[in-house]
Amino acid sequence: MQNFRVDLQGQAAVVTGAGAGIGQAIALALAEAGARVVVNDLNPDRADNTAERIQAAGGTAVAFDGDITNRYQVAALIERARDSFGRITLWVNAAGVYKAEPLTKVDEWDWRRQIEVNVIGAFFCVQLMGRVMAEEGGGAFVNLLSSHNTLAQGIGYMAGKAGMAGLTRQAARELAPHNIRVNAVAFAAVPDSDMPNPTPQNALGRLGTPQDVANAVLFLCSDAAAFITGQTLHVDGLLLA
Repeated sequence: MQNFRVDLQGQAAVVTGAGAGIGQAIALALAEAGARVVVNDLNPDRADNTAERIQAAGGTAVAFDGDITNRYQVAALIERARDSFGRITLWVNAAGVYKAEPLTKVDEWDWRRQIEVNVIGAFFCVQLMGRVMAEEGGGAFVNLLSSHNTLAQGIGYMAGKAGMAGLTRQAARELAPHNIRVNAVAFAAVPDSDMPNPTPQNALGRLGTPQDVANAVLFLCSDAAAFITGQTLHVDGLLLA
C-alpha cells in the first residue's frame, strides 16, 4: 500500500513512540511526505533504527530516547527538536502502553503506567509544545486512540485512551485561537508490534495496516484538514460489536 500523498516540505514533526509498529509507520510516512522528523522512543535502539531507516530512504531524521511521562524529558525533547530543525509544526502522540488485565486483576504498577503514558505523557507533550506553537504561529497535534470503545479491553488502557480523547477535545478548544489544531486517530483491527494480533471483526472483513493509520495521520497533518480540529477519525473498517 502506498502512502497517501501530501506535501509536508519545509515542516518538522515529532513522533512519540516511533520506535516500532504504528508509530514507526507514521514517522516514515511523514518523512516520505517531506517533513523532517524527530523520532522519540523510550528504547534508544528502536529510536535509532527508525531514524536510520528514514535517512536511508533519503529523509531527514534525528533520534531522541526519552520518557514522555517525565515533563523534564519532554522539555528536553522539544529543545532537541528545535535545535535540530527550528520551528516544529507537527506533533504526533503515538506512544502508548497496553495491558489486557480486567478491573479485578490489574495491579497498581500496570494501572499507573498506562495512565501515565496514555494520558499524562500526552498532556505534557500538548501542554509544553502547545505553548511553543502558540508563540511561533501555530501547528497541529494528532493523538492516537483506540476504536475499541464498545469492546472488552484492559481497564487501564481504556481509561487512558478515554482520557486522551477528552484531552484532544479540550485542547482543541483552548488552542484553536492560536492557530493550533488538535485531532485524533482511533484505530482497531490493526496489527502492531506492541499489541496482540487482532481479528478482522469489522464490516470490511480484513485487518488494517499500520500504513492505514499513517495515512489518516498524514491527512490530519496536511492543509487538506485545515478546517478540522477537535475530531476523531476512526480507522477500523467499521467495528462490529
